[in-house]
Amino acid sequence: MEKFDPQYKKSNFPQIRPEWLALRQEAVLQPEQRIVDAHHHFWDEESAPYHADDLMADIATGHAVEATILVEGKARYRAGGPAHLRPVGETEFAAAQAERADGRGVRLCAGIVAWADLLLGPEVEEVLDAHAEAGKGRFRGIRSRAAWSDDAALSGPADGPPQGLLLDPLFQQGVKVLARLGLSLDVWVYHTQLADVAQLARDCPEVQIVLNHVGGPLGIGPFKGRRAEVFEVWRAGMAELARHGNVAVKLGGLGMPRTGFPFASAETPVPSEELASAWRPYVEACIDSFTPARCMFESNFPVDKGMCSYPVLWNAFKRLAAGYSPDERDALFRGTAMRAYQLDAKQTAG
Repeated sequence: MEKFDPQYKKSNFPQIRPEWLALRQEAVLQPEQRIVDAHHHFWDEESAPYHADDLMADIATGHAVEATILVEGKARYRAGGPAHLRPVGETEFAAAQAERADGRGVRLCAGIVAWADLLLGPEVEEVLDAHAEAGKGRFRGIRSRAAWSDDAALSGPADGPPQGLLLDPLFQQGVKVLARLGLSLDVWVYHTQLADVAQLARDCPEVQIVLNHVGGPLGIGPFKGRRAEVFEVWRAGMAELARHGNVAVKLGGLGMPRTGFPFASAETPVPSEELASAWRPYVEACIDSFTPARCMFESNFPVDKGMCSYPVLWNAFKRLAAGYSPDERDALFRGTAMRAYQLDAKQTAG
Protein backbone atom coordinates (compact mmCIF):
# COMPACT_ATOMS: atom_id res chain seq x y z
CA MET A 1 0.00 0.00 0.00
CA GLU A 2 1.32 3.42 -0.94
CA LYS A 3 2.43 5.37 2.12
CA PHE A 4 1.50 8.96 2.80
CA ASP A 5 4.21 11.33 1.59
CA PRO A 6 4.10 14.70 3.41
CA GLN A 7 6.13 16.26 0.57
CA TYR A 8 3.89 14.88 -2.17
CA LYS A 9 4.57 17.03 -5.25
CA LYS A 10 5.45 19.85 -2.83
CA SER A 11 2.46 21.76 -4.16
CA ASN A 12 -0.44 21.17 -1.76
CA PHE A 13 -1.78 18.60 -4.21
CA PRO A 14 -3.80 15.71 -2.74
CA GLN A 15 -2.28 12.26 -2.64
CA ILE A 16 -5.02 9.73 -3.44
CA ARG A 17 -4.41 6.21 -2.11
CA PRO A 18 -7.31 3.82 -2.89
CA GLU A 19 -5.96 0.97 -0.77
CA TRP A 20 -5.65 3.27 2.23
CA LEU A 21 -9.16 4.65 1.72
CA ALA A 22 -10.52 1.08 1.61
CA LEU A 23 -9.36 0.55 5.20
CA ARG A 24 -12.34 2.60 6.40
CA GLN A 25 -15.72 1.07 5.56
CA GLU A 26 -18.97 2.60 6.82
CA ALA A 27 -22.62 1.83 6.24
CA VAL A 28 -24.33 4.64 4.35
CA LEU A 29 -26.37 6.84 6.66
CA GLN A 30 -29.85 7.95 5.57
CA PRO A 31 -29.58 6.38 2.11
CA GLU A 32 -32.91 7.92 1.15
CA GLN A 33 -31.55 11.48 1.36
CA ARG A 34 -31.48 12.87 -2.19
CA ILE A 35 -28.27 14.70 -3.11
CA VAL A 36 -27.01 17.07 -5.77
CA ASP A 37 -23.22 17.02 -5.49
CA ALA A 38 -22.58 20.73 -5.96
CA HIS A 39 -18.88 20.56 -6.86
CA HIS A 40 -16.58 17.99 -8.41
CA HIS A 41 -13.93 17.83 -11.10
CA PHE A 42 -12.73 15.57 -13.88
CA TRP A 43 -8.99 15.49 -14.40
CA ASP A 44 -6.14 13.63 -16.08
CA GLU A 45 -3.76 13.63 -13.12
CA GLU A 46 -1.27 10.86 -13.92
CA SER A 47 -1.28 9.28 -10.46
CA ALA A 48 -5.08 9.28 -10.13
CA PRO A 49 -7.12 10.17 -13.21
CA TYR A 50 -10.76 10.93 -12.45
CA HIS A 51 -13.43 10.76 -15.13
CA ALA A 52 -17.11 9.85 -15.38
CA ASP A 53 -16.65 6.14 -14.66
CA ASP A 54 -14.59 6.95 -11.55
CA LEU A 55 -17.21 9.33 -10.20
CA MET A 56 -19.98 6.85 -10.98
CA ALA A 57 -18.06 4.18 -9.04
CA ASP A 58 -17.89 6.52 -6.05
CA ILE A 59 -21.58 7.36 -6.31
CA ALA A 60 -22.42 3.65 -6.55
CA THR A 61 -21.18 3.16 -2.97
CA GLY A 62 -24.68 4.01 -1.77
CA HIS A 63 -25.58 7.68 -1.29
CA ALA A 64 -28.60 8.85 -3.32
CA VAL A 65 -26.79 11.27 -5.62
CA GLU A 66 -29.19 12.25 -8.38
CA ALA A 67 -27.14 14.96 -10.13
CA THR A 68 -23.76 16.68 -10.02
CA ILE A 69 -22.15 20.02 -10.84
CA LEU A 70 -18.86 19.81 -12.73
CA VAL A 71 -16.49 22.67 -11.87
CA GLU A 72 -13.51 23.53 -14.05
CA GLY A 73 -10.12 22.12 -13.18
CA LYS A 74 -7.85 23.08 -16.10
CA ALA A 75 -8.56 19.79 -17.88
CA ARG A 76 -8.58 19.07 -21.62
CA TYR A 77 -8.15 22.59 -22.94
CA ARG A 78 -8.02 22.75 -26.72
CA ALA A 79 -4.52 22.29 -28.05
CA GLY A 80 -4.88 24.93 -30.73
CA GLY A 81 -6.96 27.81 -31.94
CA PRO A 82 -7.38 31.21 -30.30
CA ALA A 83 -5.98 31.18 -26.75
CA HIS A 84 -9.09 32.70 -25.17
CA LEU A 85 -11.23 29.85 -26.57
CA ARG A 86 -9.00 26.97 -25.51
CA PRO A 87 -10.76 26.46 -22.13
CA VAL A 88 -13.89 25.50 -24.08
CA GLY A 89 -12.22 22.12 -24.58
CA GLU A 90 -12.91 21.32 -20.94
CA THR A 91 -16.63 21.91 -21.42
CA GLU A 92 -16.60 19.71 -24.53
CA PHE A 93 -14.87 16.97 -22.53
CA ALA A 94 -17.25 17.29 -19.57
CA ALA A 95 -20.33 17.08 -21.79
CA ALA A 96 -18.95 13.98 -23.51
CA GLN A 97 -18.15 12.39 -20.17
CA ALA A 98 -21.64 13.17 -18.90
CA GLU A 99 -23.16 11.33 -21.81
CA ARG A 100 -21.34 8.18 -20.62
CA ALA A 101 -23.61 8.17 -17.56
CA ASP A 102 -26.91 8.76 -19.35
CA GLY A 103 -29.48 6.18 -18.36
CA ARG A 104 -27.55 5.07 -15.27
CA GLY A 105 -29.70 6.86 -12.70
CA VAL A 106 -27.52 9.92 -12.18
CA ARG A 107 -27.44 13.16 -14.14
CA LEU A 108 -23.70 13.75 -14.23
CA CYS A 109 -22.66 17.33 -14.98
CA ALA A 110 -26.25 18.54 -14.90
CA GLY A 111 -24.50 21.87 -14.56
CA ILE A 112 -21.06 22.74 -15.93
CA VAL A 113 -19.11 25.62 -14.39
CA ALA A 114 -16.31 26.41 -16.82
CA TRP A 115 -13.44 28.90 -16.98
CA ALA A 116 -13.10 32.01 -19.06
CA ASP A 117 -10.82 34.99 -18.66
CA LEU A 118 -13.16 37.62 -17.27
CA LEU A 119 -10.42 40.19 -17.74
CA LEU A 120 -11.57 40.16 -21.36
CA GLY A 121 -14.38 42.37 -20.10
CA PRO A 122 -17.27 42.66 -22.57
CA GLU A 123 -15.37 40.56 -25.10
CA VAL A 124 -15.74 37.51 -22.86
CA GLU A 125 -19.21 37.01 -24.34
CA GLU A 126 -17.66 35.18 -27.30
CA VAL A 127 -16.13 32.63 -24.93
CA LEU A 128 -19.37 32.23 -22.97
CA ASP A 129 -21.30 31.59 -26.16
CA ALA A 130 -18.75 28.92 -27.13
CA HIS A 131 -19.10 27.25 -23.72
CA ALA A 132 -22.88 27.28 -24.07
CA GLU A 133 -22.68 25.55 -27.44
CA ALA A 134 -20.16 23.00 -26.19
CA GLY A 135 -22.14 22.29 -23.02
CA LYS A 136 -25.25 21.08 -24.84
CA GLY A 137 -27.62 22.68 -22.35
CA ARG A 138 -25.46 22.05 -19.28
CA PHE A 139 -23.37 25.24 -19.13
CA ARG A 140 -24.28 27.31 -16.08
CA GLY A 141 -21.46 29.70 -15.31
CA ILE A 142 -17.80 30.50 -14.79
CA ARG A 143 -15.42 29.94 -11.91
CA SER A 144 -12.77 32.48 -11.00
CA ARG A 145 -9.67 30.98 -9.37
CA ALA A 146 -8.89 34.15 -7.44
CA ALA A 147 -7.06 32.50 -4.50
CA TRP A 148 -3.92 34.60 -4.11
CA SER A 149 -1.02 34.73 -1.67
CA ASP A 150 2.53 35.99 -1.84
CA ASP A 151 3.66 33.15 0.45
CA ALA A 152 5.40 30.26 -1.32
CA ALA A 153 3.78 27.72 1.03
CA LEU A 154 0.41 28.51 -0.52
CA SER A 155 1.43 28.01 -4.14
CA GLY A 156 0.33 25.08 -6.26
CA PRO A 157 -2.76 24.30 -8.31
CA ALA A 158 -4.37 27.64 -7.43
CA ASP A 159 -1.43 29.81 -8.43
CA GLY A 160 -1.59 32.37 -11.16
CA PRO A 161 -4.26 34.99 -10.43
CA PRO A 162 -3.11 38.56 -9.85
CA GLN A 163 -3.67 40.21 -6.50
CA GLY A 164 -7.01 42.00 -6.32
CA LEU A 165 -8.46 40.22 -9.34
CA LEU A 166 -12.07 40.47 -8.14
CA LEU A 167 -11.84 44.26 -7.85
CA ASP A 168 -10.35 44.89 -11.27
CA PRO A 169 -12.80 47.08 -13.27
CA LEU A 170 -12.29 45.03 -16.44
CA PHE A 171 -12.92 41.78 -14.53
CA GLN A 172 -16.15 43.25 -13.15
CA GLN A 173 -17.24 44.19 -16.66
CA GLY A 174 -16.85 40.51 -17.50
CA VAL A 175 -18.92 39.60 -14.44
CA LYS A 176 -21.68 41.90 -15.63
CA VAL A 177 -21.77 39.98 -18.91
CA LEU A 178 -22.37 36.82 -16.87
CA ALA A 179 -25.27 38.51 -15.12
CA ARG A 180 -26.79 39.72 -18.39
CA LEU A 181 -26.68 36.19 -19.78
CA GLY A 182 -28.16 34.65 -16.63
CA LEU A 183 -24.95 32.85 -15.69
CA SER A 184 -23.43 32.41 -12.23
CA LEU A 185 -19.95 33.14 -10.89
CA ASP A 186 -18.16 30.62 -8.68
CA VAL A 187 -15.32 32.15 -6.69
CA TRP A 188 -12.39 30.40 -5.02
CA VAL A 189 -10.49 32.60 -2.58
CA TYR A 190 -8.59 32.26 0.69
CA HIS A 191 -10.09 33.54 3.93
CA THR A 192 -7.77 36.54 3.68
CA GLN A 193 -9.69 37.71 0.60
CA LEU A 194 -13.29 37.55 1.83
CA ALA A 195 -13.53 41.35 1.90
CA ASP A 196 -12.82 41.36 -1.84
CA VAL A 197 -15.72 38.96 -2.42
CA ALA A 198 -18.00 41.21 -0.38
CA GLN A 199 -16.95 44.21 -2.46
CA LEU A 200 -17.58 42.25 -5.66
CA ALA A 201 -21.05 41.33 -4.38
CA ARG A 202 -21.75 45.04 -3.73
CA ASP A 203 -20.41 46.11 -7.11
CA CYS A 204 -22.24 43.37 -9.06
CA PRO A 205 -25.47 42.69 -7.12
CA GLU A 206 -27.21 41.24 -10.16
CA VAL A 207 -24.94 38.17 -10.46
CA GLN A 208 -25.32 34.94 -8.46
CA ILE A 209 -22.00 34.42 -6.67
CA VAL A 210 -21.18 30.96 -5.30
CA LEU A 211 -18.32 30.97 -2.81
CA ASN A 212 -16.32 27.74 -2.95
CA HIS A 213 -14.97 25.64 -0.08
CA VAL A 214 -16.46 27.52 2.91
CA GLY A 215 -14.42 30.57 2.01
CA GLY A 216 -10.96 28.99 2.11
CA PRO A 217 -9.81 28.97 5.76
CA LEU A 218 -6.07 28.25 5.68
CA GLY A 219 -4.07 26.06 8.02
CA ILE A 220 -0.63 25.74 6.46
CA GLY A 221 2.35 28.00 5.83
CA PRO A 222 2.06 31.22 7.82
CA PHE A 223 -1.28 30.02 9.24
CA LYS A 224 -0.03 26.69 10.61
CA GLY A 225 -0.80 26.32 14.31
CA ARG A 226 -3.11 29.34 14.30
CA ARG A 227 -6.45 27.59 13.74
CA ALA A 228 -8.38 29.40 16.46
CA GLU A 229 -7.12 32.81 15.34
CA VAL A 230 -7.83 32.07 11.68
CA PHE A 231 -11.30 30.80 12.56
CA GLU A 232 -12.29 34.07 14.23
CA VAL A 233 -11.03 36.16 11.30
CA TRP A 234 -12.72 33.81 8.83
CA ARG A 235 -16.03 33.77 10.74
CA ALA A 236 -16.21 37.58 10.86
CA GLY A 237 -15.49 37.77 7.15
CA MET A 238 -18.17 35.22 6.35
CA ALA A 239 -20.76 36.97 8.52
CA GLU A 240 -20.10 40.22 6.67
CA LEU A 241 -20.26 38.48 3.29
CA ALA A 242 -23.58 36.85 4.19
CA ARG A 243 -25.19 40.29 4.30
CA HIS A 244 -25.18 40.20 0.49
CA GLY A 245 -28.15 38.18 -0.70
CA ASN A 246 -26.55 37.36 -4.06
CA VAL A 247 -23.91 35.13 -2.41
CA ALA A 248 -24.29 31.42 -1.62
CA VAL A 249 -21.60 29.18 -0.13
CA LYS A 250 -20.46 25.64 -0.73
CA LEU A 251 -19.94 23.49 2.36
CA GLY A 252 -16.91 21.33 1.66
CA GLY A 253 -13.34 21.49 0.50
CA LEU A 254 -12.11 21.01 4.06
CA GLY A 255 -10.24 17.90 2.94
CA MET A 256 -7.82 19.95 0.86
CA PRO A 257 -4.21 20.05 2.09
CA ARG A 258 -4.36 23.84 2.44
CA THR A 259 -6.83 23.59 5.32
CA GLY A 260 -4.17 21.96 7.46
CA PHE A 261 -6.35 19.18 8.87
CA PRO A 262 -4.04 16.20 9.53
CA PHE A 263 -6.39 13.34 8.67
CA ALA A 264 -4.75 12.40 5.35
CA SER A 265 -1.62 11.31 7.23
CA ALA A 266 -3.43 9.07 9.74
CA GLU A 267 -2.48 5.40 9.82
CA THR A 268 -6.02 4.56 8.75
CA PRO A 269 -8.74 6.90 7.45
CA VAL A 270 -10.68 8.53 10.28
CA PRO A 271 -14.39 7.82 10.71
CA SER A 272 -17.09 10.23 9.60
CA GLU A 273 -17.78 11.13 13.24
CA GLU A 274 -14.28 12.56 13.57
CA LEU A 275 -14.51 14.49 10.31
CA ALA A 276 -17.87 15.92 11.34
CA SER A 277 -16.50 16.99 14.72
CA ALA A 278 -13.54 18.79 13.15
CA TRP A 279 -15.57 20.46 10.42
CA ARG A 280 -18.65 21.34 12.51
CA PRO A 281 -17.55 24.85 13.55
CA TYR A 282 -17.06 25.89 9.92
CA VAL A 283 -20.23 24.32 8.58
CA GLU A 284 -22.44 25.59 11.39
CA ALA A 285 -20.99 29.11 11.15
CA CYS A 286 -21.79 29.15 7.42
CA ILE A 287 -25.33 27.92 7.95
CA ASP A 288 -25.91 30.35 10.82
CA SER A 289 -24.83 33.29 8.65
CA PHE A 290 -26.19 32.29 5.25
CA THR A 291 -29.12 30.00 6.28
CA PRO A 292 -29.69 26.62 4.61
CA ALA A 293 -31.32 28.40 1.66
CA ARG A 294 -27.88 29.72 0.63
CA CYS A 295 -25.68 26.76 1.58
CA MET A 296 -24.97 23.58 -0.38
CA PHE A 297 -22.82 20.53 0.34
CA GLU A 298 -20.05 19.69 -2.15
CA SER A 299 -17.78 16.68 -2.43
CA ASN A 300 -14.90 18.54 -4.12
CA PHE A 301 -13.87 15.14 -5.46
CA PRO A 302 -11.37 13.94 -6.33
CA VAL A 303 -9.45 16.64 -4.46
CA ASP A 304 -10.90 15.77 -1.04
CA LYS A 305 -10.44 12.09 -1.84
CA GLY A 306 -6.95 12.49 -0.45
CA MET A 307 -8.53 12.55 3.03
CA CYS A 308 -11.64 10.35 2.89
CA SER A 309 -13.78 8.20 0.63
CA TYR A 310 -17.04 9.31 -0.97
CA PRO A 311 -19.33 7.35 1.40
CA VAL A 312 -17.45 8.57 4.49
CA LEU A 313 -17.53 12.18 3.25
CA TRP A 314 -21.29 12.23 2.75
CA ASN A 315 -21.82 10.40 6.05
CA ALA A 316 -19.92 13.25 7.71
CA PHE A 317 -22.15 15.80 5.99
CA LYS A 318 -25.27 13.92 7.08
CA ARG A 319 -24.05 13.95 10.66
CA LEU A 320 -23.50 17.70 10.37
CA ALA A 321 -27.03 18.23 8.99
CA ALA A 322 -28.78 15.98 11.51
CA GLY A 323 -30.06 18.83 13.68
CA TYR A 324 -31.85 20.66 10.89
CA SER A 325 -35.44 20.21 9.73
CA PRO A 326 -36.30 18.00 6.74
CA ASP A 327 -36.82 21.07 4.53
CA GLU A 328 -33.51 22.57 5.66
CA ARG A 329 -31.67 19.32 4.98
CA ASP A 330 -33.22 19.15 1.52
CA ALA A 331 -31.93 22.67 0.84
CA LEU A 332 -28.44 21.80 2.05
CA PHE A 333 -28.21 18.56 0.08
CA ARG A 334 -29.96 19.57 -3.14
CA GLY A 335 -32.35 22.53 -3.16
CA THR A 336 -29.82 25.35 -2.91
CA ALA A 337 -27.66 23.83 -5.65
CA MET A 338 -30.67 23.42 -7.89
CA ARG A 339 -31.60 27.08 -7.49
CA ALA A 340 -28.08 28.45 -7.81
CA TYR A 341 -27.43 26.45 -10.97
CA GLN A 342 -30.93 26.68 -12.39
CA LEU A 343 -31.64 22.96 -12.48
CA ASP A 344 -35.13 21.56 -12.74
CA ALA A 345 -36.52 18.11 -11.94
CA LYS A 346 -35.80 16.89 -15.49
CA GLN A 347 -32.15 17.84 -15.10
CA THR A 348 -31.80 15.83 -11.89
CA ALA A 349 -33.29 12.63 -13.26
CA GLY A 350 -30.73 10.21 -14.62
